[in-house]
Amino acid sequence: MHLITGRPDRGRILFAHGAGAPMDSEFMDTVAGGLSARGFEVVRFEFPYMQARRADGRKRPPNPMPKLLAAFAEEVAALDDGVPLWLAGKSMGGRVATLLLEQTQAEGALVFGYPFYAAGRPEKPRTEHLESMSRPVHIFQGTRDPMGSRERVEGYRLSPQVHLHWCEDGDHDLKPRKASGLTQRQHLEAVFDSVLDICAAG
Repeated sequence: MHLITGRPDRGRILFAHGAGAPMDSEFMDTVAGGLSARGFEVVRFEFPYMQARRADGRKRPPNPMPKLLAAFAEEVAALDDGVPLWLAGKSMGGRVATLLLEQTQAEGALVFGYPFYAAGRPEKPRTEHLESMSRPVHIFQGTRDPMGSRERVEGYRLSPQVHLHWCEDGDHDLKPRKASGLTQRQHLEAVFDSVLDICAAG
């Protein structure tokens, strides 16, 4: 099962879900809609564990990383038709996208809330591969994300190809608190515009 939103007039974005929510969650729907409105075709799919959950309704943990990578790579291979492709993902899906990126012909990766570390485990960062990326990775991150706050992330040594786009007061879903005077929709619209600029520049 796949969800395809929009047309590939400006390119195609292969968009993977996060660890706990499926490809048609509210966040995934909102992002796919916003990107398709900017002229992209957004292709969504589910990793094997989430496909099984959809089939029987039982929650289960994500597959081991090798299986996640293999599933994502299979989706990439199926889209080998010459349309410019960007790998993308929410949280865990974005991490898989960045790990796979340099084994593909994709233009780069787009990540919505990168899990720099498990919540409450900042002593174990997931950044080793991000130190040597040779293709562009754009991470849209809330400044108070419990899996990668601005204070902690700006202390990491990351490749110059890793570009951080901060959403003020945003959480892991880029949602700010009401007291900030900002809204998640404002952040997401700015993110969608940034993606358009990024992909147009190549």
